[in-house]
Amino acid sequence: MAPGLLWLGVLMVVPCLLILVLMFYERGIYGGIDWNVVTTENIRRAFDPLYLTIFFDSAQIAGLATIFALLIGYPAAYAISKAPAERQTALLFLAILPFWTNYLIRTYAWIVLLNPAGLINNLLVGLGLISAPLPILYNEFAVILGLVYNYTPFVILAIYSALQKLDPAYAEASRDLGASAMTTFWRVTLPLTASGVAAGAVFVFVLSIGNFVTPDLLGGGKFQMVGNLIYDQFLSARDWPFGATLSALLIAIMMILLFVQALTASRARGDQHA
Repeated sequence: MAPGLLWLGVLMVVPCLLILVLMFYERGIYGGIDWNVVTTENIRRAFDPLYLTIFFDSAQIAGLATIFALLIGYPAAYAISKAPAERQTALLFLAILPFWTNYLIRTYAWIVLLNPAGLINNLLVGLGLISAPLPILYNEFAVILGLVYNYTPFVILAIYSALQKLDPAYAEASRDLGASAMTTFWRVTLPLTASGVAAGAVFVFVLSIGNFVTPDLLGGGKFQMVGNLIYDQFLSARDWPFGATLSALLIAIMMILLFVQALTASRARGDQHA
């Protein structure tokens, strides 16, 4: 376990501890850190209504992206799990195929598709469905669409893993007792795969709320999310202590979500054993 623990310690634990230390210092006159002043002002500042609004807006966008990713990912994972065994590997390969392309390239591709002179608008105008191009780029819709597209594969993989571990005898017993297919899904399959749903949701939400590339490119810089705010504090304003404070709050949100996901997984395992 030593190599793995060393990797996690150097690249995760140490940076997190550094973030926690930096948040109690002040910004230097020319940026960076003033190591001579210890303060809690950054924490108070982070809870200013201005920054809380950015957090809530980011959580709303990340939440919507999570919901849509689950609505797309669960049926896809379910269909893959019900496909013949010899086809499942190929279907999973197709699901994760976008990961073979650079994230920036995938995001720029959506700019080509969504812009007023792009493929989607040209197709709709050509079919006579609309008379003028739709404003589907550089807005909240485009940001959510980009997040859903980029992170749905995580949902598919997490839910597929949970479905593969599900004993088919449970569904058979439900049908033998007279339950319909829909009732079996809502009362048996979905509760017993809640751990996969929770894992996929945490993946999408955490990655979305901290994302800064997609809002910049697909949002046209019109939407300030937490990731963009942290990015600006470190690289533009050079206010490292305040950027560290915002990062610590984001880490705290992530830890709470991971704790909830662990509880959900533990409860699902308990239900299956019962």
